[in-house]
Amino acid sequence: MIWAIVLSAAAMTAIVALRYLMTSGMFAWITGKVRPGLYAKLGSQIRAEIAWSLASAAIYGVPAGIVAWGWQNAGWTQIYSDLGAYPLWYLPVSLLLYLLAHDTWFYWTHRWMHRPKWFRIAHAVHHASKPPTAWTAMSFHPVEAVTGAVVIPALVFIIPIHIGVLGLVLTIMTIMGITNHMGWEMFPRWLVHSPFGKWLITASHHERHHEQYLCNFGLYFRFWDRLCGTDRGLSDKISGPRVRASST
Repeated sequence: MIWAIVLSAAAMTAIVALRYLMTSGMFAWITGKVRPGLYAKLGSQIRAEIAWSLASAAIYGVPAGIVAWGWQNAGWTQIYSDLGAYPLWYLPVSLLLYLLAHDTWFYWTHRWMHRPKWFRIAHAVHHASKPPTAWTAMSFHPVEAVTGAVVIPALVFIIPIHIGVLGLVLTIMTIMGITNHMGWEMFPRWLVHSPFGKWLITASHHERHHEQYLCNFGLYFRFWDRLCGTDRGLSDKISGPRVRASST
């Protein structure tokens, strides 16, 4: 059993690493086409981001491999594949539950990482990317990578989720993590500034976090930032003249 779990962890590590290289590479290529020169002279930074990210992939792969083996061989998890196991309305509900739980975990661990001690030990690696790029999303110190790697594997033991919805959660996590760091806004202005967009985190919002550090800590939603008074609106660099958090 031990060797089977080890092999599963190794396989998941390879999958996470390949997903990172392919997805970040794709958005970096798009950036080169849409914003030529944006990453000019950032070669050494990007190489460091890729190195840290591949190390993070190994850390993400271990719990993911354990979960994958446990689901397939031991029935440890709440992952299901039979659409009849739960009502169809539960599919979007479970998606939202996972995103809200993940966002909550990310917000509070992210704020914790900005305490001086933990920033110096771990989170400074992520903020060494100046400016952030499409390769930055998984550029973490191992300590920070552990905090990010455990949350989804923990949730599958608690909240039932269809395997397809779990795949969608991981896809959203990957795409938003990358697009929030690209240094330009991929989503249309009408969406970012719409009533719906005012509750979502996109590059316009997360860029300000990398500019000012002690604000805009969320991952998907601006709920916790607004509730806790840490929302500082959108980046001037991306969104134009600053709009205060209360009006964005």
